[in-house]
Amino acid sequence: MCHVIVTCRSMLWTLLSIVVAFAELIAFMSTDWLIGKAKPSSSEDVDNRTGGLQEPYHPTLGIYGRCTRISHMQFSRRDTLCGPYAENFSEIASGFWQATAIFLAMGIMILCTVAFVSVFTMCVQSIMKKSIFNVCGLLQGIAGM
Repeated sequence: MCHVIVTCRSMLWTLLSIVVAFAELIAFMSTDWLIGKAKPSSSEDVDNRTGGLQEPYHPTLGIYGRCTRISHMQFSRRDTLCGPYAENFSEIASGFWQATAIFLAMGIMILCTVAFVSVFTMCVQSIMKKSIFNVCGLLQGIAGM
């Protein structure tokens, strides 16, 4: 019975480790770190497909990406274009954002490594009399700081 509980806990821990690693990666890639005020509606904001007004546009900025509104000349309809604004590390918005990028990238690397190792803990639970769970838990704590 005890072995079944340990196996279920390790499977849950493995699944959650993978989910958290992907969530951190998505957060890093997100352009929604800073969301600007809604731009006022104008007569150009009419949606040609529905005839109604488009949703108000909110410019956004992420660690290295942003979303901006691009107007098409021929349709007078506006779309949002998202992509990187920083082609190299020195073009990231500020020193604080550069530090965020470094620490977040290091945390993501550690979390991805732990998620990868956690798959193997279902077969091997200790190496050199050290519990892999304890070591990986410590690494996860460091990555979350």
